[in-house]
Amino acid sequence: MTSTVVVREYAYLTTAPVTANTLDRAHICESAFRWLVELGQQFRRNGLPLFELDSHKLLRLDNYVGVLESPCGTVIEVLPKHTTEETSSAEARSLLKRLIKTSMQISVREADFANVQRFEMPIREWLITCFLSELEVLLKRGLQFDYQVREEEARFLRGQLNITKQLRESPGKAHVFNIRHDLFLPDRAENRLIKSALVAVCAATHDNDNWRLAHEMLSQLLQLPESSDPRADFKSWSTDRLLTHYRPIKLWCEFILNQHLPLAVSGGWHGISVLFPMERLFENYVAEQLRKAIGDKGAVRTQLATEHLCQHKGKGVFKLRPDIEVVIGDKRWIMDTKWKLLDVYNGGPTYGLSERDVYQMLAYGTRCLDSKGELVLIYPHWDLFPYTQLDAFHFSPTLRLNVLSVDLNIEVISLEQFVD
Repeated sequence: MTSTVVVREYAYLTTAPVTANTLDRAHICESAFRWLVELGQQFRRNGLPLFELDSHKLLRLDNYVGVLESPCGTVIEVLPKHTTEETSSAEARSLLKRLIKTSMQISVREADFANVQRFEMPIREWLITCFLSELEVLLKRGLQFDYQVREEEARFLRGQLNITKQLRESPGKAHVFNIRHDLFLPDRAENRLIKSALVAVCAATHDNDNWRLAHEMLSQLLQLPESSDPRADFKSWSTDRLLTHYRPIKLWCEFILNQHLPLAVSGGWHGISVLFPMERLFENYVAEQLRKAIGDKGAVRTQLATEHLCQHKGKGVFKLRPDIEVVIGDKRWIMDTKWKLLDVYNGGPTYGLSERDVYQMLAYGTRCLDSKGELVLIYPHWDLFPYTQLDAFHFSPTLRLNVLSVDLNIEVISLEQFVD
């Protein structure tokens, strides 16, 4: 039996009894707890701290958001912690969907979600709904077929006679023709992956509308085989212009089949589990907002890695990797995003800024801007950082640091907020 636990970043999960589950502390069953511990050990070996294990009955989640599905049927939905106050799961879930859509550049057909209850569905069902919506559009346009060579024995000639093989046949099989011919079939990597994702959705969804629609579409793909090697098929996914209408559904297939880059949970168990590092989601969200605001006026690049902190034996060492670079005309801005709830009221004269972060920005300004220009630190907007911008910090007369907050509830952010 499936059970769902809804929490947010840095929440505690425990097998001990709790009075009532909240977004910051919730009870899970023993089997789900053991699975999380094993999963956390796999992540830690790859340098990714999924959580901190406080005791054999208590663990504390890190800053990953998304959904985890354990083999015992427990679904753990982890939402963003955008305020220290208790908030509704619907508000945090809406924020996460907006961040995913914007940062991953996903076009979601919101017009299909007329029902408010369906719009506020859990993240896993939302992912499934978006996949089914894209698949429905794709099936209406028609699947892409391809010619495939078939070699077989037949009692009649069809296509091309395989003379070499025919000459090697024994006299007793003189009445059989070895032929080679083409068949126009939908059996190609893209369609096999779609079929596999649809089968996974049919087994995973608990929403009546999703279940009905998924099985209706599965009946249209009964003759199509599933993917036996999803990783290889994703590598074979064609980028040909004839398959332009396949592009929107690829990302959803990656989500469903645990192949997506943010952090797909893989292994022996293949439930629908996808986690996103909140720092990367926030960074991508800000970068996409900047691209929309700038348009053709300039360029936005992310994860710039062209400079080093210093030189050693003629080679650059300690590579610098600022989150965002903005270029408009002859002006440049180096920006870094921080998914931290900055308390500017109780942080003293430095507003609670991390000394490490400020030193990092100084290194960016020195090496990337030659100590002349604008640096920007960007934090999420919340009750204790309600200002759009703090007073500037001056490293020198020619190099200054601006500290901004971004309101995640605003659909479109103006360029003036980021650059002067």
